[in-house]
Amino acid sequence: MNAPLRAQKASQTLMIVDCDIHPIQRSAKDLYPYLPKVWQEHIESFGAHVRQGMTEQIMWPRMMASGQRADAYPPQGGPPGSDYDLMKRQHLDPNGVEFGMLVALSKGGMEERNQPFARALSSAVNDWQLHDWVERDARLRAGIVVTGEDPEHAVAEIEKRAGDRRFAQVIISPRSSEPIGRRRYWPIFAAAERAGLPIGLHPAAVPGGNPSSGAGWPTYYMQEHHTFTTGSQAAAVSLVMEGVFEQFPKLRIAMIESGFSWAPALGWRMDRIWERMRKETPHIKRPPSEYMREHFWFATQPMEEPENPQDIIQMFDWIGWDHIMFSTDYPHWDFDDPRQVIKVRLTDEQREKIFRANAKALYQLS
Repeated sequence: MNAPLRAQKASQTLMIVDCDIHPIQRSAKDLYPYLPKVWQEHIESFGAHVRQGMTEQIMWPRMMASGQRADAYPPQGGPPGSDYDLMKRQHLDPNGVEFGMLVALSKGGMEERNQPFARALSSAVNDWQLHDWVERDARLRAGIVVTGEDPEHAVAEIEKRAGDRRFAQVIISPRSSEPIGRRRYWPIFAAAERAGLPIGLHPAAVPGGNPSSGAGWPTYYMQEHHTFTTGSQAAAVSLVMEGVFEQFPKLRIAMIESGFSWAPALGWRMDRIWERMRKETPHIKRPPSEYMREHFWFATQPMEEPENPQDIIQMFDWIGWDHIMFSTDYPHWDFDDPRQVIKVRLTDEQREKIFRANAKALYQLS
């Protein structure tokens, strides 16, 4: 480690906003207090009904240990992310988490085909986040998990939760059945904009059963992991080109767990194509990269690590220092330690923006 960076780390008083923490149910029974009896019985009799090749991170060759940190398994049993006390002891306290944004993915309804069941799951997982997590720790904020393929219920769930400051964003998957900028999803964007809440796009199972890769289902987990980035790029293109931000000029998008180094090149490519083919999309009034810079925020994890660490500064410059937010992805194996993740020297102002201020502004945290 070079001397300036070592000095910076030594003098740093760590205080962060973590934009990607995954609470996980010990089992589906954790949701039973918030589910009607008929859906409890449905879980016991039928379980989940999803359309994808690799579900719940257990099918070979998906990954070892369900993609979790080996040290994050609670001593009394259960999966990583299911024990608040361990999360507090292992992450929230030692890493100086001022606020933690919860992204609940397990059994949340986003990937469920049975839409009445998905509606019940969506409401239940939102209640579970509040009562089992946020009420135990004032640092935590929940995300409103909605059924992206059922916009009517998604809107109702957003409107139900929007007045509760313990919810800080709306969570949907960028892996939608159709390109996410399509008008069928616009009611969700309209509801989020009315509520003043960002949309958090976090990769999850594919509701419509489309392979995560454009060429089919991956063979190896490393391929699947890479599709988090390519899928998010496709979502960004769809949102811009379908005119979502012309229709919803105050809508804000948080790209979570998809990296960020791809954003400049994507902006350049879209601008070049738009300059030559703009008559096809008269609803796009400005260069696409301008919409990206204005409407997208990027969580850092998984943090790219170029051969020359200084190259990452150019990425931050293009995206904008006000639109980068730190995240760890706790309790997954590729957890990013806030003390080690950025391997270049930052100014105090730059560090404050990335690790705290940008997320506090986007999510209106206080």
